Amino acid sequence: MIHEGVTLNGIITKGIGGFYYVKAENNKTYECKARGIFRKEGLTPLPGDSVFIKIIDQDKGKGSLEQILPRKSLLSRPAVANVDQIIIVVAAKSPEPDLFLLDKLLITASKKKIDVCICINKIDIDFEKEYDKIKAVYEKSRYSVIAISSKTASSLDCIAEKLSGRISVMAGQSGVGKSTILNKIIGSLSMETGDISEKVMRGKHTTRHAQLFELTTGGYIVDTPGFSMFELSEIKFDELYQYYPEFNDIPGTCKYRSCSHINEPGCLVKIRVNDGIIDLQRYQRYIQLYNLLKLIKEYE
Repeated sequence: MIHEGVTLNGIITKGIGGFYYVKAENNKTYECKARGIFRKEGLTPLPGDSVFIKIIDQDKGKGSLEQILPRKSLLSRPAVANVDQIIIVVAAKSPEPDLFLLDKLLITASKKKIDVCICINKIDIDFEKEYDKIKAVYEKSRYSVIAISSKTASSLDCIAEKLSGRISVMAGQSGVGKSTILNKIIGSLSMETGDISEKVMRGKHTTRHAQLFELTTGGYIVDTPGFSMFELSEIKFDELYQYYPEFNDIPGTCKYRSCSHINEPGCLVKIRVNDGIIDLQRYQRYIQLYNLLKLIKEYE
């Protein structure tokens, strides 16, 4: 029996109207108010935060949020802490894959030191199997890639295996099937919070908040429809190359120490592009993004 005044470790699964719902180490969820010290320190508790809470009323499931432990990562729009895996979903067809957006998402995940899995959905309508080309490019670029149809149980099992034991979020362009995958994985869990979502989150002036759903296989999936994690301002043009795995495992060094891998002679990256070891189109997207970031810097 847990008594009042006892401190427990837990994770915030959602925050609504100043209340934070914490799944504690005893497998019970407590409704908690945050201490005033967080406001003084300018620290807002977020879903995904690992916290310590003090039990105020065990029977009613009430607690006080006492401490927020250091965050491993922080994403925004909507805000969520400690995500350690991004599932980036692209469609094999309908809509056509936006590989420039995919590359930007990969760069941001690398910048934030978050693991990535690329999920190519809707392979059931790609009769020419064009998705095989995308899969080959990104596997060659050192990424984990899975190709699925959200209509099949085996595909969903494959996704569930990737999510096991992690705090994961899905990202990608509109229409690729993120919500379908998310709904099928969460399943009946979403029914438990349906009434709260209807009453609290559909007001005229309310915003959509992140919410963590605990998975039966262990770990959490973040329910964030419309999630966007690409923040161009965080990336500097002269550090862009650092976020391309295939650029950084080349034996030896380029002729020039500050090589941008674009115009310099003796560039090992360009040699590998010419040899077909690095994908030409992905490299061309790198140049496009490099020039865009450089232009932004010049206008600052």
